[in-house]
Amino acid sequence: MKHKWITLVLVGITVLGAAAYGEDPARPGTLNYVEGTAYLQGKLLSSKDIGSTELKTGQMLTTGDGKAEMLLTPGVFLRIDDNSAIRMVSPRLMQTQIELVQGKAAVEVDDIHKDNDLEIIVGGVRTQMIQNGYYEFDANHPMAMVFKGKAAVATGNDKYKLIKASQEFALSDNLSGKPSHFDEAANEGELYKWSNLRSEYLAEANNQMAGDYADAGGYAPGWFWDPYGFDYTYIGMGPMWSPFGFGFYPFGYGGFYGGGFYGGGFYGRGGYGRGGYGGGVGRPGFGGGVAHVGGGMRGGGGGRR
Repeated sequence: MKHKWITLVLVGITVLGAAAYGEDPARPGTLNYVEGTAYLQGKLLSSKDIGSTELKTGQMLTTGDGKAEMLLTPGVFLRIDDNSAIRMVSPRLMQTQIELVQGKAAVEVDDIHKDNDLEIIVGGVRTQMIQNGYYEFDANHPMAMVFKGKAAVATGNDKYKLIKASQEFALSDNLSGKPSHFDEAANEGELYKWSNLRSEYLAEANNQMAGDYADAGGYAPGWFWDPYGFDYTYIGMGPMWSPFGFGFYPFGYGGFYGGGFYGGGFYGRGGYGRGGYGGGVGRPGFGGGVAHVGGGMRGGGGGRR
């Protein structure tokens, strides 16, 4: 009986491992979360599309009464607000360009490298994010806002205007204006608060998974699939903080979120809840690793977290 049980366990591990390595790694443009109504090229998206659907060059992602989160380069999350639309211009790792066609979008940059070229285009104007931080863009009233970090707006003839933390810049009027200071607290709207909550969830998943891989020799940093949340989180080379103050840890760290306040129950807005984390393997990360698997539900149409 004992021998039979061991055989079943080994078979299960083999099947899970095969399934894990059979998945494609996440790439820029991968859908990571949907809340409410969102559409890819006019097709209604659901929780089944999370982690497997990509916005390809020229395609449009739009929202109605809902929001969506998309992966860009490893460690960078794009979030679009209600009644907004984006178009993929370039999904390449060394030149990642998104056009904001309508509404608002936010970018959380947790890990950027010198060879990354992360750009949001509004009304034909390119804004490059050049530091870790949190950025918001508005297409209806063309504007770039830097809550934390630093950005460069292309003004033509290979010239740029730098926007520093707590500054905004109008992406209109021939780009003749100057960056101006804004009050961060007064501008923490619904998109900001939603991004803050998403960042907290992703950091929680990172912390649990990084702690479980204490002896993770051979695992490279990148996107790792969180099966309890049904979305990707990021594990980097070393400890880092999101612009909202949540910790992201490398392999072998973790445990901060493992119990107590974050250990269970319901929290956040709109009745989001969570379960615990289990074992196993799942989708591989961008860097070629495998993620931690269990049960529970978070991603999808905006109900259970």
